[in-house]
Amino acid sequence: MPTIELKNLTKTYGKNTTPAVNDVTITIADGEFMCLLGPSGCGKTTILRMIAGIEHASSGEIVLGGSVVDSVNKSHFTPPEQRQIGLVFQNYALWPHMTVERNVDFGLRIQKIPAEERHARCQDVMEKLRIAEYANRYPSQLSGGQQQRVALARMLAVNPGILLLDEPLSNLDATLRLEMRAELRRIHETFGTTIVFVSHDQWEAMTLANTIAVMNKGTLQQIGTPDEIYATPQNRFVAEFIGNPKINMIELSKATNSLDKVADHILARLPECAHADTCCIRPEEIVLSDVPHSHTLPMTIENIMPTGGSWVIELSYGSSRLFHSTQQRPYWRVQEQVNAFLPAQALHFFDQHHQRLIIDTPQDESLKRLKQPNQFGSNHTFEPNHPLTQPVNHRV
Repeated sequence: MPTIELKNLTKTYGKNTTPAVNDVTITIADGEFMCLLGPSGCGKTTILRMIAGIEHASSGEIVLGGSVVDSVNKSHFTPPEQRQIGLVFQNYALWPHMTVERNVDFGLRIQKIPAEERHARCQDVMEKLRIAEYANRYPSQLSGGQQQRVALARMLAVNPGILLLDEPLSNLDATLRLEMRAELRRIHETFGTTIVFVSHDQWEAMTLANTIAVMNKGTLQQIGTPDEIYATPQNRFVAEFIGNPKINMIELSKATNSLDKVADHILARLPECAHADTCCIRPEEIVLSDVPHSHTLPMTIENIMPTGGSWVIELSYGSSRLFHSTQQRPYWRVQEQVNAFLPAQALHFFDQHHQRLIIDTPQDESLKRLKQPNQFGSNHTFEPNHPLTQPVNHRV
């Protein structure tokens, strides 16, 4: 399977407009499952369409398997049909008047593949995608998940070197989405195809992709594994975009030194972070305890929200609000007081330009970022005998 290289790729529509894609450089390895992740309008679908050859790049290069397929400087453009790429659209684009089998073998007929080989390849891919029993049905007689598998089968039947997926799960309900995520992982393992997947759903990206490229306003924000993206966001946008519930943002620049805000307590406890503009901590990293300590904050429980299998607890301290999440049923009640501990190793710091800061404080070794995440993707460890790190016995 070919490697995909995007070199300083830029796409602009019209003159004097903000680029839809701005100087993006990404290398997608052979057999990789890459997700382009970001909010609507960030340029991820435009990148997909340029890889497919549906859109022309305004500048930069696209290299597939070592061969340049799009370059303005070199005046070269390879048409889509010569790129050995399969593209699955968001709306599936199935022929309504054709049966499942005819839809699947459509690309093979265009390539004038002999009938016996065409039938064998269709049967093989339909069996692998578990749609062989629907071979004589029409798309209108299939569920959304079955239609998506037909669209995937049509692309896989022609054996493309690269498979591009443009938010193919967005039209499915929650149950079908879960099934199709597992299906896509199985397809990737079975066929070993290089897959580029576009999504605005972070959970799809985290559960499906080997590598995630986070986009915003046409610019690449960060690229890395799901664990790297979650545990070490390189800027404030990535920190806020990834994670559910949303990460807690604490504006250190708004501290008043009156100790009536969370920011005041963080700076009083960690004076080395005074040059940081913003601090944040993920909801699951906050430790709640009945035991008070000099490093804890006495916070009031404002709300407890069950989400099915987990709970989100809203906490207040003066005018500050934090959200804590847990998979253990809380025994506290609304308006009760609880002690919140914010581990230094779990805090992320950003400067006034929203870029990540690495805080290195020889006086407090606990502030150093640990390099190896644990099995939960978390960066922090606690003292095993510290009272704040002991699990609380929840009432039955």
